[in-house]
Formats: sequence, structure tokens, C-alpha cells
Amino acid sequence: MKLANRGVLAFLGLGVAGLGLCQLHRQLRALSFQAPPPQYQVVVECHLRIPMPDGATLMADRYSPQANGEFPTILIRTPYGRPPELGLFNLIARFSGLADDSTYRLFAERGYHVVVQSVRGRFLSDGEFDPFVNEAHDGTATIDWISRQEWFNGTLGLWGPSYLGYVQWAVAAAAPAYLKAILPMMTSARMSRAIFPDDAYSMDTAVRWTYLVNAMQGPSKRFDLIALMRTAPFRQVRALRRAFAHTPTGEVDRVILGKPVSFYRIWMENANLSSPYWRSIDKHKQLSAITAPVHLIAGWYDIFLRDQLIDYTTLLASGRKPYLTIGPQTHSAMSVIEQGVREGLSWFDAHLKGQQERVRQRPVRVYVMGAHEWHEMDFWPPLARTTRYYLHAHSQLATVVPSERSSVDQFTFDPLDPTPVVGGPMLNEGNGPRDHRGLEMRPDVLTYTTPPLTDDVDVIGPVRLELYTRSSLPHTDFIGRLCNVYPDGRSINVCDGLFRVLPGKGERQPDGSLRIDIDMWATAQRFRRGHCIRLQVVSGAHPRWERNLGSGEPIGKGVNMLRAEQLIYRDAAHPSALVLPIINPSDSSLSSRRAFVG
Repeated sequence: MKLANRGVLAFLGLGVAGLGLCQLHRQLRALSFQAPPPQYQVVVECHLRIPMPDGATLMADRYSPQANGEFPTILIRTPYGRPPELGLFNLIARFSGLADDSTYRLFAERGYHVVVQSVRGRFLSDGEFDPFVNEAHDGTATIDWISRQEWFNGTLGLWGPSYLGYVQWAVAAAAPAYLKAILPMMTSARMSRAIFPDDAYSMDTAVRWTYLVNAMQGPSKRFDLIALMRTAPFRQVRALRRAFAHTPTGEVDRVILGKPVSFYRIWMENANLSSPYWRSIDKHKQLSAITAPVHLIAGWYDIFLRDQLIDYTTLLASGRKPYLTIGPQTHSAMSVIEQGVREGLSWFDAHLKGQQERVRQRPVRVYVMGAHEWHEMDFWPPLARTTRYYLHAHSQLATVVPSERSSVDQFTFDPLDPTPVVGGPMLNEGNGPRDHRGLEMRPDVLTYTTPPLTDDVDVIGPVRLELYTRSSLPHTDFIGRLCNVYPDGRSINVCDGLFRVLPGKGERQPDGSLRIDIDMWATAQRFRRGHCIRLQVVSGAHPRWERNLGSGEPIGKGVNMLRAEQLIYRDAAHPSALVLPIINPSDSSLSSRRAFVG
């Protein structure tokens, strides 16, 4: 009994200490977010039951200022659990880049009701989780429920990253007039391209996410000890390593979880993005109908970057005035939430409280890597000088057109030993900028490098690769990757892109070679004087993109592996070139931008 009492006292002591640490954490987090001082104490109402038209009940919490008066509402819908469902393991969310209890309190302390809801089929909410499928009607029903609550003042905003951003797109086009602002972060209105970009398959994104969403919900429908063990890094690494090596990829759900996962199987059966399944999920065609002000937050190393920039240009072309903020983050960076809260408070203060002075003057703000500066401008992409860096002999890259009459480089891509990915836009912890010197020693990696730069070069905008190629197979991949080479030899990836060769795709040349145009996504990177600009050309980045087996079998079903002999042309008749948008910092006519260190 004495030991038991000591245990209880020790547990209570830890609980009190934990509460103190949580309060300290919230204070420190508010400082790191550069948030205005808190104005209110917060009261939390847990396990609100929100009915859906079909009889299902979705569970939610409400964080509110403990004060009289009217306050706007922010709705956050998530598949990753509410604090009561995460329990003591709410700390996991706090330190893994997800929104957590302290995030919601930050908004509530500054004069907002915050409704946090678990989406259908997740944790204590009823139903089966079918990603993306139910978010439009469930989100609409939740918004309608909020409008009928006595504490609702007639003003609503939506906030959140990743899946929490998609749910905003799912309802925004048909939302009532009291939806005053949305802030989608690190996400896209077109989810199909996150799974199947460029006729390929984003294996790391699809498989890793499938594993995590299944593993983090234990038998108790909470994040319990079993879920904690499932999501432990060593368990993830072991399961995913087997999955990434397995064929066919349509069966890797069994490899990682020991059972089929219905939504994963549906994805594998719908690799065609024009299928009715994806047409019902993708919301990019509805963007022009959105009237609520939109602020997009993106990251240079985020898996959604390219399509989020397309969302921005679509809104702009529709006559809207979207705001855009792009930082140096990866998808899972903890700083994403910090930036989202900081920008969210300004955005919602302006549009939900009428404090227009809280919105910055210029709508676009981007972080220029290498310069360690934030630049503000009126639109994206900024005006730039298109400059071609041509591939030359001896692995050189130069702005002069090659004079050789016939010149090629060659390598072999073997799907049994696929060229691995190093860093870049992925979900895992090894994402983002990484040193590629080890990768560049492989025989299936070609590099082309400029001499050391005599001046700084600012590359800001979309990057492309015009490549003349030939392959021994009609089905293969070519990938271009831009790297920043430091004086000490480090080769750091900046951005990249893939072109999947299929019969009839690309421009066939009279001599049988194929001209392809590789979208290498976009960046904002200063190459410092003394650094070099480098291009990598490869045929694999596994498992970011599933290795191309070369057999032409459908995605998810392939098992036969063929080696591809690849030729890269670089002569006067085949001027393969890296195409960079370059801005001269001293030429103000190229961009209406203002730089400041931040």
C-alpha cells in the first residue's frame, strides 16, 4: 500500500510538473510564433457531438475565450486526432510538426472560438475513414452546425496544414457568405497529383501516409500504447524498407500492416487521374468559385509545392487576390505550424475582425535560400531573365551553345538497384536539402557543373530541363535535379522533377532521339559567388517516385524488371539545357520586390 501510495504521489507530482511544463511550453511557443500577447484565459469544451445528415456523429472540441462578448470562429478538421484522443501522447503531436493543444489555445487566447473536429472514421468519430471522399459534405454539415450555435457571431475562418488544408478546399467553393477567410498550408486542391504525379507514382508519400494513419489509431480508437509502438521510428523504418522493395506495389499495404487497406487499393485501381473517383475528390476546377480571401502557405521542399503554386495562379487568373507565403520548410517541419499561426493570426484579424492593417501590403512573400532573406513582391513568379545553361562535354554546364556535331553521355538504370533519393520533397525525416556527393559517385548519375561563379546568381521561379534523350526501352524515366555546389564540395539539392517516357510522349526527332521537357518545380535560391550550379540527370529517385520497372505494366501491378540503357545528347543539333529564371538583384525592372532579413 505504501508503495502504491508513493506511486500515486509520484504520478500526481509528474502530472503537476507536466502541467507546469505545458504552460511554459505554450509561453515559449507564443514567443517563437511572434504572436501578439494573449488577451484571454481559455476554457475548453471537449467531446462535442456534431451530427451528420446520414446519422453519423463526428466528435469535436471547442477552445473559447473565457470572457463575455462575441468572437469569430476558426474551424480545424483533422484526421490526426484531437488532444483528448491523443491523451498523454499529445506531446507526440507537439514535437512532430502537427497542430496540438497549445496551437489551438494560441488562437483562443487572442479572441477566437476554435472548433477542432476529428474527421469521419478517425479516432472517436463515427464511420469509416475514406480519405478525401467525405470531406465536402461532412465539412459543409459541420459549418452549418456551427452557424446554429448561440456563441457563433456570424464570422468563420478555416485553418490548417496538409490534410487539414485539403478539407478547406473541399468546402470553400460552396460555402456560405459567413466564411470570411481560409488559410490552406502545405496542401493542394488537387490531391490526385500528390499520389500520381507526371504519370508516375509518389510511393513514399502514399505508402508512408497509409502506414501512419493506420498505425496511429489504436484498438481503443485513441492514440494509445499500441499506437505508440506502431509509430515508433524503428518500426516504421523496418516496415517501410520492406514495402519500398516489394513488388507489385499494389500489395504493399499487406507488407506494412499485415492486411489490405481499402483506400490504398482504391488508389491503385485509379492511377488514371481522369477517373470518376479522382474527379469527385479534386477541387481545382472549383477554385474560381471561391469568394473568401485565401492565404496559401507553402514550402520549397514540400511535396505539394508545385500544385499549390498552380492553385495560386488559378485563383489569380480568376480575378481573386490570393496571398502567398513560401518558406524554406519541408512538409514535416515544426516551423510550418509556427508560420501558420503567425500568418493565421494576421489573416484572421484582418478578415474576421476587420483589422485590415494586420495584412501586409504586398501579397507574395518568399524566402530566398542562400541569401537568408525574405522578399516581398506583387505576384508570383516575379519577372525574370530566362537563361539556358547547356550541357557540355567533360560534365560541364555553360551558357554557350555546344559546338560539337555529335556528342552523348550514357548510363544504365537498373530497377533491381534503383537510383535512390537523397532528401528533397518527401514525408520522411531525411527530407529537405541534403549533401549529394555520395549519390553523385554512382555510375547511374550524370552531373554537369558550371565553373565557380564570379557573382551571386538569384534563381527565383520555375525551373525546367530541355533534354534530348534516347532509351533502349519505350517505358523509362528521366529526372533533372538542380544542386548548389559549395566551395568545400558539398552538393546540396535545390529542386527537381520527373518526366515519365511512354509511347507517344515527348517530341520524336528525325534521328530517333526524343526531346522532353522536365518540369523541375520552382525555387528561390541564391547561388553565392564561388559556388557552382550543378545539374544531375538520373532515371530514378526511389522511393520518392516508384522505380520505373521498364516493362510498361500498370502502376501497382508490375513485377518484371528491365534494365534501361540511357543516352543524353549534348551537341549543336541536340542542345540539352537547364533553363533557369534569373533575377539580377541590381535590376529593379525585373521584379517589384523588397528584401529584408528574417
